[in-house]
Amino acid sequence: MGPTSFVIHCERDDVFLRGHEACTLTHVARRLADLLGCPFAGRHDRRRRYPGKLFVFAVDPLLPPVARALGVTSAADLFGSVVPHPLVGTKAITHGLVHARAARPPGWPSAFAARVREAVLPGYTVFSARDARTAITRLLRGGAVRAKDPRGAASRGQTVIDHPRDLDKLLESWDREALARHGLVLERNLARVRCLSVGQVSAAGLVVSYHGVQRETLGNDERPTYGGSELVCVRGGWDALERLDLSPEVRHAVAQARIYDAATEVFPGFIASRRNYDVGQGADADGRAYAGVFEASWRPGGASGAEVAALQAFAADPAAERVDVATVERHGEDFEPPADACVHFNRVDPTSGPALRYTRIAAIVRRVA
Repeated sequence: MGPTSFVIHCERDDVFLRGHEACTLTHVARRLADLLGCPFAGRHDRRRRYPGKLFVFAVDPLLPPVARALGVTSAADLFGSVVPHPLVGTKAITHGLVHARAARPPGWPSAFAARVREAVLPGYTVFSARDARTAITRLLRGGAVRAKDPRGAASRGQTVIDHPRDLDKLLESWDREALARHGLVLERNLARVRCLSVGQVSAAGLVVSYHGVQRETLGNDERPTYGGSELVCVRGGWDALERLDLSPEVRHAVAQARIYDAATEVFPGFIASRRNYDVGQGADADGRAYAGVFEASWRPGGASGAEVAALQAFAADPAAERVDVATVERHGEDFEPPADACVHFNRVDPTSGPALRYTRIAAIVRRVA
């Protein structure tokens, strides 16, 4: 028996819920509910009794107790993921600790970092100021270091460190308890970088895999921010994606994403129907080439409008083998969406100002009879 109610699970505050990101995700969720043929019941309310089984659009990764309460037992029950520990849903897991006796929170997944070491940039995750200083001393020997708040999204919470005193200044602004709980990522900084997206989603009995590129745009504050993704989507899993005529750079990105994805088997009870990997390729300030997975997103994200549009296109056309689709995000008042775009948001965000977000299918390639 299929789900009888489609709900959005979100525990963030009202400021987030009024913003363009939440409104876009709600619009994408409605389109996914239509694909599933499941009545859309809005944001999940713990006080409400829902008839039958739920399908959960999980804005953030679910922890096991929450997943059980919602009836999520497999990837077919949600769009998003179930993770065994809050850290697993952040950038923190991408790198290992600086030494065997380094500080770490309970549940730290050491085995994961060991599995992905060859697929990520040089770096460490630290949970104390002492370990941060040890890590920065090692990393600065090879050039500048990028410090990342593991909870940050869209390049927020990041800074470049060129000297140990830069780290000291950063640590002064960090709450010690937050550092011990959430950690700090320190990794090789790339001065010239191209960010590729590699991912896979499943819903309505379909599996779609893709590669693509991310764009930057300027926010209303004139600072660079996420501007959308252009995806090439295929029907099927990773092997179907690798059968495409890929450039060497894209093929390498897919290989690194697959290493990162396969390592999730170390997490007990891990479930994901949305798997997205940001892979950076570029060079440091001295011209040395690097490539590696920056982070994973196992929750609905900026590319999910395109992911759901691809799922809809494959469901509607059994002959479709490839879908080229893009999500676009623009800030300001001078932008108009194309006539054939699916507009998710086109008004003033109360926090960040005017914003436009839409999805547009550029091409559908069909199987030749």
